Amino acid sequence: MTPLPAFAAHPDVWLVLGGVVGIYLYAVIRIGPLMVESGAKPANARQIGSFLAGVGVLWLVSDWPVHDIAEQSLYSVHMAQHMAIMLIAPPLLLAGTPRWLAEVLLPSRIRPAVRAICAPVPALLISIAVLVFTHWPAVVTVAVTSGPAHFALHSLALVAAIVMWMPILSPTPVVPRARPFVQIGYLFAQSVIPTIPASFLTFGHEPLYRVYGDAAEIWGISAVTDQTMAGLLMKIGGGLILWGWIAVTWFRWYREEQTWESLERELRRPSVP
Repeated sequence: MTPLPAFAAHPDVWLVLGGVVGIYLYAVIRIGPLMVESGAKPANARQIGSFLAGVGVLWLVSDWPVHDIAEQSLYSVHMAQHMAIMLIAPPLLLAGTPRWLAEVLLPSRIRPAVRAICAPVPALLISIAVLVFTHWPAVVTVAVTSGPAHFALHSLALVAAIVMWMPILSPTPVVPRARPFVQIGYLFAQSVIPTIPASFLTFGHEPLYRVYGDAAEIWGISAVTDQTMAGLLMKIGGGLILWGWIAVTWFRWYREEQTWESLERELRRPSVP
């Protein structure tokens, strides 16, 4: 039984994510004051904390030991990486992006294309395509055996995930969020589609990914058990996250509707002379 992989530095991860944090903080400190009204904060503590938390999630799943276990031994850990990259980090990054920064990153010449891509239907199709592509056996084999390919696929998954979350959490009206009832239907569709590949993983009796079937066993977890764990994580874990967002969206929508109804009743109420 293989022990936990020996410590291995991943300076490329530190460099890329450290650079992202540095650029973000530079933008907030140096550029932000020029983009907001005098005396206004370019970003509040919650936004900064959310963005740093999103980068922290990416660092956690991209560095030792998670990256090494995912690449060398367990597909379930590889699946956890993808779940974090597509369902946890992007909402944090978008919540941490001030409106002015989002608009700086979206110059006017590309805004029509970004709006079209980030509409619910195209965003759903893009997320499906990337999901299928990144879980295709041949692609998984390349990702596990090639560091640059692994990095490129994770980058692709992150970009696709940001597109996926834009109809829900866009930080700027330049790329408008979908209406609440559309958001709920969109999130429901996002929760249903992964159940198809998850079923192949959960109920398979042979390793779907030979590269993991041939990998050294770790912690007594067989390749089939590992594959089942990956399928359950994809189906149940991903479903819980997305259904949690559905619940949040519904309650927020309900609260807003109640507020508007109360305001309308107040406006219709006859004034007392």
